[in-house]
Amino acid sequence: MKSEEILPLIHEAIVEVLPELDGHDFQETDSLEALGANSMDRAEIVMIVLEAMNLEIPLVDTFGPQNLGELARHLADKTEVAR
Repeated sequence: MKSEEILPLIHEAIVEVLPELDGHDFQETDSLEALGANSMDRAEIVMIVLEAMNLEIPLVDTFGPQNLGELARHLADKTEVAR
């Protein structure tokens, strides 16, 4: 998957975990922490996205990215490796 395809999955997962952000204009530079997600929320968001992508990687492999765009690119890279 490409990062452009993953970003909407991330946005949907954020709204699922943090419904108060429904209608928010998400930007690639937004960080989950700045959006109000605590560590449990962030883990749940990533797990939802991984499940939607049918991608099995250790959760710790997703700790590096600092914003939504970096997370999408990181997951896109992981899908390339998983092929």
